[in-house]
Amino acid sequence: MDQPLSATEAATTASDTLRALNERIQQASSFVDLIDQEMRKSIVGQKDMVQKLLVALLADGHIILEGMPGLAKTLAIKTLSDVVDVGFSRIQFTPDLLPADLIGTMVYSPRSEEFSVKKGPIFNNFILADEINRAPAKVQSALLEAMQERQVTIGANTYQLPEPFLVMATMNPVEQEGTYPLPEAQTDRFMLKVVLDYPRKEEERSIIRQNTMAEGRSKVRKVIHPQDILGARQLVREVYMDEKIERYIVDIVYATRKPAEHRLEELASLISFGGSPRASIYMALGAKAYAFTKRRGYVIPEDVRAVCPDVLRHRIGLTYEAEAENISVNEIIEKVLNTVEVP
Repeated sequence: MDQPLSATEAATTASDTLRALNERIQQASSFVDLIDQEMRKSIVGQKDMVQKLLVALLADGHIILEGMPGLAKTLAIKTLSDVVDVGFSRIQFTPDLLPADLIGTMVYSPRSEEFSVKKGPIFNNFILADEINRAPAKVQSALLEAMQERQVTIGANTYQLPEPFLVMATMNPVEQEGTYPLPEAQTDRFMLKVVLDYPRKEEERSIIRQNTMAEGRSKVRKVIHPQDILGARQLVREVYMDEKIERYIVDIVYATRKPAEHRLEELASLISFGGSPRASIYMALGAKAYAFTKRRGYVIPEDVRAVCPDVLRHRIGLTYEAEAENISVNEIIEKVLNTVEVP
């Protein structure tokens, strides 16, 4: 009969397992540097955006990029699809778009006297939903159903979407004419919402040079295959997360729901609703993916703090009082992170 391990032996075994996992992830995550190098050929600055695109890709989540026109949102997504050897569709959302324009429809052939399926642009690995808030509710619902279920129903048949499948949506925060704001229940389906700012002066000079050179912008290479992404996603889920980190994530999310219980009484009148359970799930997955991009096999509190604002930004509702006082969601998230005890 096997003798139970002592506490010292159990700790040694766990340490050896973690060390072996860390070595596996260091080897498997080498492609992250290759992707980053290729992305830099087209994207100047915007390091956080590139980082969060990789996190969403590795965590099997979808992402919204919000920023002023000309901040390389579309270029970044197109470049990522060029670096990864996958199919890519760019869909320009407009008020007259129909669900059939997105998912496809049944087409009648007079010659064969039969209906056949014409698949829409959604049947690709990477989908760029450009200005997603310009499409009416029916089109938004069709896209979000595909995002959640990873399948599309056309006529009587259901078709699986290819893997990996990633929706990257863009939004313009200033021009609201002719837009249909996404309801909270729909934005909740997106793992991350990244808000972009203008580049620094030095970066803008590099952008000018890059776009006015006689030889044009450097071409990127395909450095990774879809199967490598799917394998990396499995490894991301194996990244070790201690129970203390799990409790830390839950405390952060609960502080947005019941701030008074977490010494944040001043936020109670400013938050109309807090993060959903998806916030906890995506924060954990995002932290694991972030640790993977840093070539670590374990999560530390800094990983959680790195992805927290992008996970919670579109999951916290503000009251009229908060809007009247010009208090932003980012300020609330910062107060929560500064108050909740770090393990």
